[in-house]
Amino acid sequence: MAFFRTVLFLILIISPTGLPQIALAQNGTIHTGEGTSTARSQQDAAIANKIRDIIRELDGYEDVTVQVRSGIVTLRGTTLELSQAEKLDDLVGRVEGVVAIENEVTMSTDVAKRLTPLVERVQTRFWQTIAFLPLLGVAAVAFAIVLWIGFFIARRRQPWDRIAPNAFIAEILRAVIRIASIVAATVVALDILGATALLSTILGAAGIIGLAIGFAVRDTVENFIASVLLSIRQPFAPNDAIEINGDEGKVIRLTSRATILLSFDGNHIRIPNATVFKARIVNYTRNPERRFAFDMGVAYGTDLAEARALAEKTLEGLPFVLAHPVVSVWTTELGGSDIGLRLTAWIDQRETGLLVARSEAIRQVLIAFEAAGIEMPEPTYRLLTTDLDAATEVEAKSAAAEILAETEVQDVAATLEQDLETIVTGEREAKQDEDLLRADAAKE
Repeated sequence: MAFFRTVLFLILIISPTGLPQIALAQNGTIHTGEGTSTARSQQDAAIANKIRDIIRELDGYEDVTVQVRSGIVTLRGTTLELSQAEKLDDLVGRVEGVVAIENEVTMSTDVAKRLTPLVERVQTRFWQTIAFLPLLGVAAVAFAIVLWIGFFIARRRQPWDRIAPNAFIAEILRAVIRIASIVAATVVALDILGATALLSTILGAAGIIGLAIGFAVRDTVENFIASVLLSIRQPFAPNDAIEINGDEGKVIRLTSRATILLSFDGNHIRIPNATVFKARIVNYTRNPERRFAFDMGVAYGTDLAEARALAEKTLEGLPFVLAHPVVSVWTTELGGSDIGLRLTAWIDQRETGLLVARSEAIRQVLIAFEAAGIEMPEPTYRLLTTDLDAATEVEAKSAAAEILAETEVQDVAATLEQDLETIVTGEREAKQDEDLLRADAAKE
């Protein structure tokens, strides 16, 4: 008996896979491995059934077959998408007892099979759309109601006209209300449809588009922002005489893009608001008192104190010259043939024209100097051949005094400025809606 056991043991060592599995019990009996093989087959069958149950619940794996041998799973067949075949590795690998996977599934090229899912999807979506129509109608009604409420509030004149400093800012507030109502209506409609996640995508796309448009129309946006700031600050009013970067004229209007002036030659000057906002602005009208100045020259040897006093007295005696600020006359330079004097005086430009006042002042001072015998030499040489006797000189002074006494001050009304104001007023009345300036607005 011991010899027989030794022979069997040697056979198992030499060829362990060539004979059925044999187990030696402690009591000396020998058992074959047929029970172990049966258990493995049952386990493989269980794995195969479990995998079949899984892929049976998924779409697209109807043609896939499963074979399991010793824990090794072999998959064969076709799917409509290559990605579906690749997902099988992950699905099968999660099943307990799987040792390895041989995925031989390929993508189907059958036209009928590939078109069938498309037709089914179209039909499914069509019926889903039909079923969705009542909800879509409710969302559309909600969208219209919210939008109507927002636009109704935006159309009201109050409180926007009271809150905003001018009509332009009030219109901007109304535009903001309209945009907010559109966004609110969209959110409500998407919430009813259960598609609020789509809102972030829409807003993101709108932001990108807005950024691109902003770069494309940067100058226009800059002018628009400048018009908002100018309409709030109100650095000038309609009909003001101003100077912007060397351009002078009367203000016609301020639009959302440009400031329009009427030059003293009668031409329209359109200046972009971005330039106006950054430019040096001289407003000649804001202060009603305005100074005019001119230069005159007297000969060497003239009593400068007497000449200054006479010039000041002459200017102060003009009816259109203001008493305050006072008239000023001073010496400016010593020229080649004369001594220069600068004469200044102030007028109320609401009643007096600057240019005509300056012209009349020059004429009156010139007459006064000639009557007083104050010489205003020309830059030329003159040859005197005879001397005037005393009687002739007295007679000449008497005649000059008579001329001075008979000379009346001419009219210096601001006719040019009034004519320009009439033109500006007419143009403003023709296009009232496009003006951002208000006469009653606060001035900076």
